[in-house]
Amino acid sequence: MTVTATVESLHVQVLDIPTDAPEADGTLAWDSITMILVRVHGGDTTGLGWTYGAPATAQVITGHLRDTVIGRPAFDVPAANEAMSRTVRNVGRPGLVAGAISAVDIALWDLKARLLGLPLVDLLGAARHEVPLYGSGGFTTYTDRQLAEQLAGWAEQGFHRFKIKIGESRGSRERRDLERTEQARQVVGDDAALYVDANGAYTRKQAVRVGQALAGLGASWFEEPVSSDDLTGLAHVRDAVTSDVAAGEYGYDLPYFARMAPAVDCLQADATRCGGITVWLRAAALAQAHGLQLSGHCAPHVHAHAAAAVPNLRHLEWFHDHVRIENLLFEGTLDPAGGLVRPGHSGEPGLGLAIRTETAERYRVRA
Repeated sequence: MTVTATVESLHVQVLDIPTDAPEADGTLAWDSITMILVRVHGGDTTGLGWTYGAPATAQVITGHLRDTVIGRPAFDVPAANEAMSRTVRNVGRPGLVAGAISAVDIALWDLKARLLGLPLVDLLGAARHEVPLYGSGGFTTYTDRQLAEQLAGWAEQGFHRFKIKIGESRGSRERRDLERTEQARQVVGDDAALYVDANGAYTRKQAVRVGQALAGLGASWFEEPVSSDDLTGLAHVRDAVTSDVAAGEYGYDLPYFARMAPAVDCLQADATRCGGITVWLRAAALAQAHGLQLSGHCAPHVHAHAAAAVPNLRHLEWFHDHVRIENLLFEGTLDPAGGLVRPGHSGEPGLGLAIRTETAERYRVRA
Protein backbone atom coordinates (compact mmCIF):
# COMPACT_ATOMS: atom_id res chain seq x y z
CA MET A 1 0.00 0.00 0.00
CA THR A 2 1.32 3.43 -0.93
CA VAL A 3 1.30 6.02 1.84
CA THR A 4 1.36 9.68 0.90
CA ALA A 5 0.92 12.80 3.00
CA THR A 6 1.83 16.43 3.06
CA VAL A 7 2.83 18.59 5.99
CA GLU A 8 -0.44 20.28 6.89
CA SER A 9 0.42 22.34 9.96
CA LEU A 10 3.17 23.13 12.45
CA HIS A 11 2.88 24.21 16.08
CA VAL A 12 5.58 25.30 18.49
CA GLN A 13 5.74 25.74 22.26
CA VAL A 14 8.42 27.16 24.54
CA LEU A 15 8.83 25.28 27.81
CA ASP A 16 11.01 26.43 30.70
CA ILE A 17 11.87 23.75 33.25
CA PRO A 18 13.81 24.58 36.45
CA THR A 19 16.83 22.46 37.27
CA ASP A 20 16.70 20.24 40.35
CA ALA A 21 19.72 22.05 41.83
CA PRO A 22 21.99 24.98 40.87
CA GLU A 23 24.21 23.95 37.95
CA ALA A 24 27.37 25.23 36.31
CA ASP A 25 30.26 24.11 34.17
CA GLY A 26 33.60 25.79 33.50
CA THR A 27 32.17 28.82 31.73
CA LEU A 28 28.41 29.11 32.42
CA ALA A 29 25.83 28.75 35.20
CA TRP A 30 22.07 28.13 34.89
CA ASP A 31 18.99 27.30 36.94
CA SER A 32 16.51 26.33 34.21
CA ILE A 33 16.48 24.67 30.80
CA THR A 34 14.41 25.96 27.88
CA MET A 35 12.98 23.47 25.38
CA ILE A 36 11.43 24.53 22.08
CA LEU A 37 8.93 21.80 21.24
CA VAL A 38 7.65 21.38 17.67
CA ARG A 39 4.71 19.35 16.44
CA VAL A 40 4.15 18.81 12.72
CA HIS A 41 0.92 17.32 11.43
CA GLY A 42 0.14 15.42 8.26
CA GLY A 43 -2.17 12.58 7.29
CA ASP A 44 -3.85 12.48 10.72
CA THR A 45 -0.42 11.90 12.26
CA THR A 46 1.82 14.09 14.43
CA GLY A 47 5.61 14.18 14.58
CA LEU A 48 7.56 15.54 17.56
CA GLY A 49 10.83 17.43 17.51
CA TRP A 50 12.66 19.74 19.87
CA THR A 51 15.78 21.69 20.62
CA TYR A 52 17.17 23.32 23.74
CA GLY A 53 17.90 27.02 23.43
CA ALA A 54 16.63 30.57 23.61
CA PRO A 55 12.87 31.30 23.44
CA ALA A 56 13.51 33.39 20.31
CA THR A 57 14.07 30.10 18.50
CA ALA A 58 10.29 29.73 18.38
CA GLN A 59 9.98 33.04 16.54
CA VAL A 60 12.36 31.78 13.87
CA ILE A 61 10.17 28.70 13.41
CA THR A 62 6.91 30.60 13.15
CA GLY A 63 8.32 33.57 11.24
CA HIS A 64 10.64 31.88 8.76
CA LEU A 65 10.32 28.09 8.68
CA ARG A 66 6.66 27.20 9.08
CA ASP A 67 5.54 28.43 5.67
CA THR A 68 8.59 26.78 4.10
CA VAL A 69 7.61 23.28 5.20
CA ILE A 70 3.80 23.39 5.15
CA GLY A 71 2.47 21.84 1.95
CA ARG A 72 5.62 19.83 1.28
CA PRO A 73 5.54 16.03 0.93
CA ALA A 74 6.03 14.61 4.40
CA PHE A 75 8.46 11.98 3.13
CA ASP A 76 10.89 14.46 1.56
CA VAL A 77 12.68 15.46 4.74
CA PRO A 78 16.07 16.28 3.15
CA ALA A 79 14.33 18.57 0.67
CA ALA A 80 12.57 20.37 3.51
CA ASN A 81 15.86 20.69 5.38
CA GLU A 82 17.53 22.24 2.35
CA ALA A 83 14.59 24.59 1.80
CA MET A 84 14.78 25.77 5.41
CA SER A 85 18.51 26.46 5.11
CA ARG A 86 17.94 28.51 1.97
CA THR A 87 15.08 30.42 3.58
CA VAL A 88 17.29 31.74 6.40
CA ARG A 89 20.16 32.85 4.16
CA ASN A 90 19.81 36.51 5.12
CA VAL A 91 18.77 35.76 8.70
CA GLY A 92 21.99 33.96 9.60
CA ARG A 93 22.01 30.19 9.98
CA PRO A 94 24.33 29.51 12.97
CA GLY A 95 23.11 29.61 16.55
CA LEU A 96 19.44 29.63 17.44
CA VAL A 97 18.40 29.63 13.75
CA ALA A 98 20.17 26.30 13.31
CA GLY A 99 18.40 25.08 16.44
CA ALA A 100 15.08 26.05 14.89
CA ILE A 101 15.86 24.13 11.70
CA SER A 102 16.96 21.18 13.82
CA ALA A 103 13.73 20.99 15.83
CA VAL A 104 11.59 21.05 12.69
CA ASP A 105 13.78 18.49 10.93
CA ILE A 106 13.54 16.10 13.89
CA ALA A 107 9.76 16.46 13.94
CA LEU A 108 9.60 15.74 10.20
CA TRP A 109 11.62 12.52 10.59
CA ASP A 110 9.36 11.45 13.44
CA LEU A 111 6.30 12.20 11.29
CA LYS A 112 7.63 10.23 8.32
CA ALA A 113 8.40 7.17 10.43
CA ARG A 114 4.99 7.34 12.11
CA LEU A 115 3.22 7.59 8.75
CA LEU A 116 5.02 4.41 7.71
CA GLY A 117 4.32 2.70 11.05
CA LEU A 118 8.03 2.15 11.67
CA PRO A 119 10.40 2.93 14.51
CA LEU A 120 12.75 5.60 13.19
CA VAL A 121 15.75 3.27 13.46
CA ASP A 122 14.00 0.81 11.13
CA LEU A 123 13.32 3.59 8.63
CA LEU A 124 16.95 4.71 8.73
CA GLY A 125 18.35 1.18 8.83
CA ALA A 126 20.09 -0.18 11.89
CA ALA A 127 23.83 -0.59 12.15
CA ARG A 128 23.47 -1.84 15.73
CA HIS A 129 20.71 -2.85 18.10
CA GLU A 130 22.20 -1.33 21.25
CA VAL A 131 23.50 2.20 21.74
CA PRO A 132 26.19 2.64 24.42
CA LEU A 133 25.76 5.53 26.85
CA TYR A 134 27.82 7.55 29.26
CA GLY A 135 26.39 9.21 32.34
CA SER A 136 26.94 12.97 32.17
CA GLY A 137 26.53 15.68 34.78
CA GLY A 138 28.95 16.24 37.64
CA PHE A 139 28.38 20.00 37.63
CA THR A 140 30.97 22.24 39.27
CA THR A 141 28.30 23.51 41.68
CA TYR A 142 27.78 20.04 43.14
CA THR A 143 29.00 19.27 46.62
CA ASP A 144 31.17 16.21 47.07
CA ARG A 145 28.11 14.36 48.33
CA GLN A 146 25.96 15.36 45.34
CA LEU A 147 28.68 14.29 42.93
CA ALA A 148 29.16 10.94 44.65
CA GLU A 149 25.42 10.25 44.75
CA GLN A 150 24.97 11.01 41.05
CA LEU A 151 27.89 8.83 40.01
CA ALA A 152 26.73 6.00 42.27
CA GLY A 153 23.23 6.26 40.81
CA TRP A 154 24.52 5.68 37.30
CA ALA A 155 26.70 2.83 38.51
CA GLU A 156 23.64 1.17 40.07
CA GLN A 157 21.95 1.33 36.66
CA GLY A 158 24.90 -0.51 35.14
CA PHE A 159 26.79 2.40 33.57
CA HIS A 160 30.48 1.92 32.84
CA ARG A 161 31.24 5.42 31.51
CA PHE A 162 30.98 8.62 33.55
CA LYS A 163 31.62 12.30 32.80
CA ILE A 164 32.00 15.28 35.13
CA LYS A 165 32.51 18.99 34.54
CA ILE A 166 35.87 20.61 35.28
CA GLY A 167 37.43 23.98 34.42
CA GLU A 168 35.59 25.61 37.32
CA SER A 169 35.46 29.43 37.30
CA ARG A 170 36.94 29.65 33.82
CA GLY A 171 39.86 27.43 34.66
CA SER A 172 40.96 29.29 37.79
CA ARG A 173 40.55 26.33 40.18
CA GLU A 174 42.79 23.63 38.76
CA ARG A 175 43.44 21.99 42.12
CA ARG A 176 39.74 21.55 42.81
CA ASP A 177 39.20 20.26 39.27
CA LEU A 178 41.74 17.52 39.91
CA GLU A 179 40.44 16.79 43.41
CA ARG A 180 36.91 16.34 42.05
CA THR A 181 38.23 14.08 39.29
CA GLU A 182 40.08 12.00 41.87
CA GLN A 183 36.89 11.75 43.92
CA ALA A 184 34.99 10.61 40.86
CA ARG A 185 37.59 7.93 40.19
CA GLN A 186 37.25 6.65 43.74
CA VAL A 187 33.47 6.42 43.39
CA VAL A 188 33.31 4.69 39.99
CA GLY A 189 36.29 2.39 40.52
CA ASP A 190 39.40 1.66 38.52
CA ASP A 191 37.70 -0.31 35.74
CA ALA A 192 35.21 2.39 34.70
CA ALA A 193 35.81 4.90 31.92
CA LEU A 194 36.12 8.39 33.42
CA TYR A 195 35.55 11.46 31.24
CA VAL A 196 35.97 15.19 31.93
CA ASP A 197 34.56 18.23 30.17
CA ALA A 198 36.17 21.66 30.58
CA ASN A 199 33.70 23.49 28.31
CA GLY A 200 36.57 25.50 26.82
CA ALA A 201 37.68 26.96 30.15
CA TYR A 202 41.44 26.44 29.89
CA THR A 203 44.22 28.12 27.95
CA ARG A 204 46.27 25.89 25.66
CA LYS A 205 49.23 25.17 27.96
CA GLN A 206 47.00 25.07 31.01
CA ALA A 207 44.95 22.37 29.30
CA VAL A 208 48.12 20.40 28.59
CA ARG A 209 49.19 20.60 32.24
CA VAL A 210 45.77 19.54 33.46
CA GLY A 211 45.58 16.83 30.82
CA GLN A 212 48.88 15.36 31.93
CA ALA A 213 47.67 15.29 35.53
CA LEU A 214 44.39 13.70 34.43
CA ALA A 215 46.34 10.86 32.84
CA GLY A 216 47.35 9.73 36.32
CA LEU A 217 43.68 9.44 37.21
CA GLY A 218 42.91 7.39 34.13
CA ALA A 219 40.71 10.01 32.46
CA SER A 220 40.33 8.79 28.89
CA TRP A 221 38.18 11.62 27.46
CA PHE A 222 39.02 15.33 27.63
CA GLU A 223 36.17 17.35 26.15
CA GLU A 224 36.70 20.94 25.01
CA PRO A 225 39.97 21.44 26.90
CA VAL A 226 40.14 24.81 25.13
CA SER A 227 37.51 26.73 23.21
CA SER A 228 36.07 24.74 20.33
CA ASP A 229 36.72 27.83 18.20
CA ASP A 230 40.45 27.32 18.75
CA LEU A 231 41.13 24.48 16.33
CA THR A 232 44.89 25.00 16.51
CA GLY A 233 44.71 24.77 20.29
CA LEU A 234 42.56 21.64 20.19
CA ALA A 235 45.08 19.94 17.92
CA HIS A 236 47.95 21.10 20.16
CA VAL A 237 46.32 19.63 23.27
CA ARG A 238 45.32 16.45 21.43
CA ASP A 239 48.93 15.82 20.47
CA ALA A 240 50.23 16.51 23.98
CA VAL A 241 47.90 14.42 26.18
CA THR A 242 46.94 10.76 26.35
CA SER A 243 43.22 11.35 26.80
CA ASP A 244 41.07 11.47 23.68
CA VAL A 245 40.27 15.10 22.89
CA ALA A 246 36.68 15.65 21.79
CA ALA A 247 34.64 18.62 20.59
CA GLY A 248 31.91 19.55 18.14
CA GLU A 249 28.76 20.20 20.17
CA TYR A 250 28.57 23.76 18.81
CA GLY A 251 28.61 22.67 15.19
CA TYR A 252 25.76 24.37 13.32
CA ASP A 253 26.51 23.13 9.81
CA LEU A 254 28.48 20.47 7.98
CA PRO A 255 31.50 22.66 7.05
CA TYR A 256 32.09 23.22 10.78
CA PHE A 257 32.62 19.49 11.27
CA ALA A 258 34.90 19.30 8.24
CA ARG A 259 37.11 21.99 9.77
CA MET A 260 37.12 20.37 13.21
CA ALA A 261 37.72 16.74 12.23
CA PRO A 262 41.51 17.07 11.80
CA ALA A 263 41.84 18.60 15.29
CA VAL A 264 40.12 15.99 17.51
CA ASP A 265 40.22 12.29 18.40
CA CYS A 266 36.43 11.96 18.47
CA LEU A 267 33.91 14.25 16.81
CA GLN A 268 30.80 15.30 18.69
CA ALA A 269 27.59 16.47 17.06
CA ASP A 270 24.23 17.59 18.41
CA ALA A 271 21.18 16.95 16.22
CA THR A 272 19.26 19.67 18.07
CA ARG A 273 21.82 22.23 16.87
CA CYS A 274 23.49 21.08 13.68
CA GLY A 275 20.43 20.92 11.42
CA GLY A 276 18.54 17.95 12.80
CA ILE A 277 18.86 14.26 12.10
CA THR A 278 19.44 14.99 8.40
CA VAL A 279 22.72 16.81 9.05
CA TRP A 280 23.69 14.69 12.06
CA LEU A 281 23.82 11.58 9.86
CA ARG A 282 25.96 13.47 7.35
CA ALA A 283 28.30 14.53 10.15
CA ALA A 284 28.67 10.86 11.08
CA ALA A 285 29.65 10.03 7.50
CA LEU A 286 32.10 12.92 7.44
CA ALA A 287 33.68 11.69 10.67
CA GLN A 288 34.01 8.19 9.27
CA ALA A 289 35.71 9.58 6.17
CA HIS A 290 38.31 11.12 8.52
CA GLY A 291 38.77 7.86 10.42
CA LEU A 292 36.89 9.16 13.46
CA GLN A 293 34.03 7.99 15.59
CA LEU A 294 31.05 10.21 16.35
CA SER A 295 29.54 10.84 19.78
CA GLY A 296 26.00 12.16 20.20
CA HIS A 297 25.79 15.27 22.38
CA CYS A 298 22.92 15.52 24.90
CA ALA A 299 19.18 15.19 24.05
CA PRO A 300 19.40 11.39 24.18
CA HIS A 301 15.85 10.70 22.99
CA VAL A 302 16.45 12.75 19.86
CA HIS A 303 19.66 10.91 19.06
CA ALA A 304 19.05 7.30 20.03
CA HIS A 305 17.43 6.03 16.81
CA ALA A 306 19.87 7.86 14.54
CA ALA A 307 22.78 6.70 16.71
CA ALA A 308 21.74 3.09 16.15
CA ALA A 309 21.98 3.72 12.40
CA VAL A 310 25.60 4.94 12.56
CA PRO A 311 28.39 2.35 12.16
CA ASN A 312 31.10 4.64 13.59
CA LEU A 313 29.22 5.66 16.72
CA ARG A 314 31.25 5.75 19.91
CA HIS A 315 28.46 6.54 22.37
CA LEU A 316 25.59 8.81 23.33
CA GLU A 317 25.55 11.30 26.19
CA TRP A 318 22.98 10.47 28.88
CA PHE A 319 22.89 14.06 30.13
CA HIS A 320 21.32 14.60 33.54
CA ASP A 321 19.27 17.69 32.66
CA HIS A 322 17.88 16.43 29.38
CA VAL A 323 17.14 12.93 30.69
CA ARG A 324 15.17 14.43 33.56
CA ILE A 325 13.22 16.74 31.24
CA GLU A 326 12.53 14.11 28.58
CA ASN A 327 11.35 11.61 31.20
CA LEU A 328 9.10 14.32 32.65
CA LEU A 329 7.53 15.39 29.35
CA PHE A 330 7.31 12.17 27.35
CA GLU A 331 5.83 8.73 27.69
CA GLY A 332 7.81 5.91 26.10
CA THR A 333 11.28 7.05 27.16
CA LEU A 334 14.16 4.59 26.97
CA ASP A 335 15.52 2.38 29.75
CA PRO A 336 19.29 2.90 30.24
CA ALA A 337 19.85 -0.27 32.28
CA GLY A 338 23.31 -1.65 31.65
CA GLY A 339 24.54 1.67 30.31
CA LEU A 340 22.85 1.27 26.93
CA VAL A 341 19.52 1.79 25.19
CA ARG A 342 17.69 -0.23 22.53
CA PRO A 343 15.82 2.23 20.31
CA GLY A 344 12.90 0.69 18.43
CA HIS A 345 12.77 -2.28 20.78
CA SER A 346 9.20 -1.41 21.81
CA GLY A 347 8.02 -1.39 18.20
CA GLU A 348 6.40 2.03 18.62
CA PRO A 349 6.66 4.15 15.45
CA GLY A 350 8.90 7.18 15.05
CA LEU A 351 10.87 8.19 18.11
CA GLY A 352 8.41 6.12 20.16
CA LEU A 353 7.39 9.04 22.35
CA ALA A 354 4.09 10.63 23.33
CA ILE A 355 3.89 14.10 24.84
CA ARG A 356 2.33 14.48 28.28
CA THR A 357 0.19 17.45 27.26
CA GLU A 358 -0.80 18.60 30.74
CA THR A 359 2.80 18.47 31.94
CA ALA A 360 4.02 20.44 28.94
CA GLU A 361 1.32 23.05 29.53
CA ARG A 362 2.50 23.47 33.10
CA TYR A 363 5.89 24.67 31.88
CA ARG A 364 4.79 26.60 28.79
CA VAL A 365 5.98 30.21 28.70
CA ARG A 366 5.08 31.15 25.13
CA ALA A 367 2.78 29.71 22.45
